[in-house]
Order: sequence, then structure tokens, then C-alpha cells
Amino acid sequence: MITIALSKGRIFEETLPLLAAAGIVPAEDPESSRKLIIGTSRPDTRIIIVRASDVPTYVQYGAADLGVAGKDVLVEHGGEGLYQPLDLEIARCRMMVAVRGDFDYAGAVQSGARLRVATKYVQTAREHFAAKRMHVDLIKLYGSMELAPLVGLAEAIVDVVSSGNTLRANGLVPVEEIDAISARLIVNQAALKLKHAELQGILDTVRAAVAGRRGAS
Repeated sequence: MITIALSKGRIFEETLPLLAAAGIVPAEDPESSRKLIIGTSRPDTRIIIVRASDVPTYVQYGAADLGVAGKDVLVEHGGEGLYQPLDLEIARCRMMVAVRGDFDYAGAVQSGARLRVATKYVQTAREHFAAKRMHVDLIKLYGSMELAPLVGLAEAIVDVVSSGNTLRANGLVPVEEIDAISARLIVNQAALKLKHAELQGILDTVRAAVAGRRGAS
């Protein structure tokens, strides 16, 4: 049995055409089903529905053979025990530093001010500001990052930004891009050895589908 770990939402929807190329079609829609284990059109393949931040953990410990996770999640996880053979070029967004529109970020950086930064991407933020030799206090949050500067919890946030609509709606502006983010296909290293033929077939087909879509765009 091949087990694929996916999270609901954008990654799931954008992964579907790539899995379909390998003949893997979910038997149910996770948005309408309460099931956490979903069968597919292939009797030897199933999908498990987990939180986006948990996908690398399920794959690392062998509860799933394959998974799809954003680069942002993988950086925070550390990638231990994972093979990352393919950028799927889906779920694109940017990891950004953002502040209130009336906050002079450039001036604060130039003066060497110590900033409070709210984020759930602590590892990414720590590495970014360390490289800039900036002094920051990192405040870990799990949601509603945009609220932190508005109520004085932090001067800046580090978060993934897609359209930027949420930032604008809350009076925030992006001031620095840390990294371009997209979703990766990840594989359990032990599974790749034990189920090599099956997994390699899926990898090759998905890789061809990604290349084909790139060529058509």
C-alpha cells in the first residue's frame, strides 16, 4: 500500500491534476467528507488528510510514503529523514516581512533598533534576521499574524503572502521578501528503498506532468 499525505485546501486542489497523471484520483472530496483516510482509483494507493504543518512528520516517520508540503513548512521542519526530489511549482507565494504602513522599517533597520517580530516561521525568521545582523525578539504565533502590529504586540511580522489582500485590508505593507515559496513532493527515504518500483513510477509520472505544464505555460 502506498500512502500519500496531503493537506486540505490549495495544495490538495493543485496537486490533484498531478496525481491524476499517475492514475491516482481520490474516491472522495476531503472538503465534504469527514474521513481522514481516503481511497483512490488505484487499489494500492490511499491518501491521508493531515494538517499542512504535519505532512513532513508523517512522511519522516513512515506513516506516509509520499507527501506534498510547502517549502515554508519544510524549512521549519528541517527536512530530517526526507527526500525532496521535486518542486511541484504549485501553491506559489512569498515569504515576506511586513509592517504597519506608518512604521519606518528602513529607518529602524538603519538605526540598529531591536524589533519585535511575530511569526509562526521562527526558524526562517531567525536565519533571515541573523544574516542581516539585525537584533530581533521573535514572538511565536499560530494565526492572525496581521493583528500583532495593529495592537502593539510586534513591530513586524514574517508570513507567507499570496495576493497581499489580507495585508492591505489590515493596513500592512510588505517591506522585504525572504524567499519564494512553492510546494514540494517529499518521500520517506526508507520507503523509497523498500517500495522503489512503485514510488519511482509515481515520481517519474508526476515529474513529467510538471514539466509538461511548464512547457505549456
